Amino acid sequence: MSNLSAVEKKYNKWIVILSIVIPLVVAVLFGVNLRRLGFDVEPLTFLPPIYASMNGLTALVLIAALWAVKNKNIALHEKLMKTAIVCSVMFLLMYIAYHMTSDSTKFGGEGMIRYVYYFILITHIILSIAVIPFVLITYVKALAKRFDKHRKIAKVTFPIWLYVAITGVVVYFMISPYYV
Repeated sequence: MSNLSAVEKKYNKWIVILSIVIPLVVAVLFGVNLRRLGFDVEPLTFLPPIYASMNGLTALVLIAALWAVKNKNIALHEKLMKTAIVCSVMFLLMYIAYHMTSDSTKFGGEGMIRYVYYFILITHIILSIAVIPFVLITYVKALAKRFDKHRKIAKVTFPIWLYVAITGVVVYFMISPYYV
């Protein structure tokens, strides 16, 4: 007999599907450049500072949500967490739009900073994929009012999501001198 609630059963299939489809779609679309395919689209070169700001805003919202829940303001916590999810989705949409209309920027740093940059970038990418099911599971546990399970997984989800949000900003600042 399963201990899953009806709400969890309802969303578990979607958690699996989204956790697989989102990274795959992003990977495929990352390789699609509309300009190289002959479409007359302007490069959306104004987007990187905006989507980096969305990452920064996500980090701030996550910290505020943690503060809210620690202070037993559950209604505010819930609103902030929904806001963090919206910010992350907006980041992702802008990131895809940028890469579909613009050439990727190569990091031009040399020496030790190059290794630091690629370490941050690679961990950012890997954890941004890994955090998807964690965020979805954590959210569904709250929807199902399984707050004991929600708290337990949130202790894993929060630091990963915060790291991804912060390193997104760091990667932007490290590569921004090389944008053309």
